[in-house]
Amino acid sequence: MSQLSRNARAARFLVAPSVLLLLAWMTVPLAMTLYYSTVNFNLTIPGLRNFVGFENYIFFFTDPSFFAGMSNTLVLVGSTLLITVVLGTLIAVLIDNPFPGRSLVRILLISPFFIMPTVNALIWKNLLMNPVSGFFAFLSKTFGMTPIDWFTDVPMLAIILIVSWQWLPFAILILMTAMQSLDQEQLEAARMDGAGPVAIFRHITLPHLARPLAVVVMIETIFLLSIFAEIFTTTGGGPGTQTTNLAYLIYSQALLQYDVGMASAGGIVAVVLANIVAIFLIRIVGKSLAGE
Repeated sequence: MSQLSRNARAARFLVAPSVLLLLAWMTVPLAMTLYYSTVNFNLTIPGLRNFVGFENYIFFFTDPSFFAGMSNTLVLVGSTLLITVVLGTLIAVLIDNPFPGRSLVRILLISPFFIMPTVNALIWKNLLMNPVSGFFAFLSKTFGMTPIDWFTDVPMLAIILIVSWQWLPFAILILMTAMQSLDQEQLEAARMDGAGPVAIFRHITLPHLARPLAVVVMIETIFLLSIFAEIFTTTGGGPGTQTTNLAYLIYSQALLQYDVGMASAGGIVAVVLANIVAIFLIRIVGKSLAGE
């Protein structure tokens, strides 16, 4: 046996424990969730665990809250992506130009991303969107308008703004970094040929940012599908089911209605949905990176 083969076998032997531990870390919870999704298990009756097959899935799909949760999830993810991608691109292009205090501005723009989601939601709920003492209420009263009760009148819009504020810095960071590799000689040549800012942005800057934008959309989509803390802290999924997404619906089934079986079925549905979206987005990003 050659030295190279012995080294390869030794390397596999050393890596095997961590790989096995990682597989167990992933497969054991998934297997338990699959098991509980096929039994009638309610926390109020811990001794009852009858096998029911796909009955939990049928109940989950026919639950009126499921359609509300799916539509709210799509609205939340789509709106947040639109806001963060558009504003992130514009802000990244603006701060790419030198101006006094640019380093400080960059730090301030990125800093919201490092705030915990629960703290972020509490700041918006109590300091900004409070209809009595919030900053937005103060602005409304200053201009003679009636303050908006955000979490009652427009709860989904409030959640979208809260989540977008935290994820916008991520888009800015990725796109701002990508702007550093933009060919300055190409920009100078375009300016000398008489191209204006809009033409330069459309024909040079935007194509250059195509791949970073694909990465931003992929990563944000995967994480936005599991948004929970902001909804739990501010609206509790309400009023009614107006802000209930899939993550909060699963939490509600498990810990508010104590139906572990149906919640496990919802968890499997969420995992399948996330994987479908991830595979689709990875294919798009792969084609973008390959230059197709």
